[in-house]
Amino acid sequence: MELNWKTAHYTLTRIECHSHIDKKSKGVCCLQYDKKKIVSGLRDNTIKIWMKDDLSSTRVLEGHKGSVLCLQYDERFIITGSSDTTIRVWDMDTGQMLNTLEHHTKHVLHLCFHASTLVTSSGDHTIAVWVIRAPNDIVLRRMLLGHTGPVNVVLFDDRYIVSASGDRTIKVWRTFSRECVRTLLGHNRGIASLHYRGSHVVSGSSDNTIRIWDIESGACLRLLKGHDDLVRCIVFDDKRIVSGDYVGAIKVWDFQAALDPRSPEESLCSTTLMEHTGRVLRLQFDDFQIVSGSKDDTILIWDFLDPVSPGE
Repeated sequence: MELNWKTAHYTLTRIECHSHIDKKSKGVCCLQYDKKKIVSGLRDNTIKIWMKDDLSSTRVLEGHKGSVLCLQYDERFIITGSSDTTIRVWDMDTGQMLNTLEHHTKHVLHLCFHASTLVTSSGDHTIAVWVIRAPNDIVLRRMLLGHTGPVNVVLFDDRYIVSASGDRTIKVWRTFSRECVRTLLGHNRGIASLHYRGSHVVSGSSDNTIRIWDIESGACLRLLKGHDDLVRCIVFDDKRIVSGDYVGAIKVWDFQAALDPRSPEESLCSTTLMEHTGRVLRLQFDDFQIVSGSKDDTILIWDFLDPVSPGE
């Protein structure tokens, strides 16, 4: 299977999302998947849930008045953020809207929740930390101020909240005290995408580059070049980094090789995938597959476990 990743040997499954407003409002802004389903947030203001076995759309959630820019779900509920400035909470089983949070004054660009904590970021340059007492009882606890541009991504764990902004900076905040402990500098244009796990942060920028950072020291460990436009989405695990850009390209990078300063730059990108015809806005992957959403109004499932042989 590793050879399939390196040689771009995959089976491609395409979901046409059929956004229902107009051409300008088509596109998949965000998604999350598990073994059974894909939950997608669309530019036509809806959330669509798809079954992976037959690609059917089982439910459409309506209520937002703007594009659904970010989402996360667990077994209890789906939380979504929108260009209408609201955050909405939906019952995972019934699709019923349970709560609407109104606080941010511009687009809600990203969100992340674990257990009883929800963190949201916005085009209003702020980060909000919320306490989830119940789906219909979510209370604002703290505002994190310091960015001077839209906060495009926010992620957190028990140690740190990490945020990326159009102001060209990444800020690292202590989760418990909410203190900003360091600012990561290096990108020369706004930061559009970020993933944080373990001891590393990986960021993508409108300067067309990717940077790998040590979260404790703030040092930039590697600069990755190869994208021809803004790097809109990025995810990594112990083996690889997967990134998507505004040209419609998805690139797969060798993460472990990138951490080795002896590795030549030309060896780091193992695969470039070109199937989308619009900007790649969000992706997720695991050992077997990539699932990506695009402004071309499609979700693509790239299956590296069971690829179609040439000629089939």
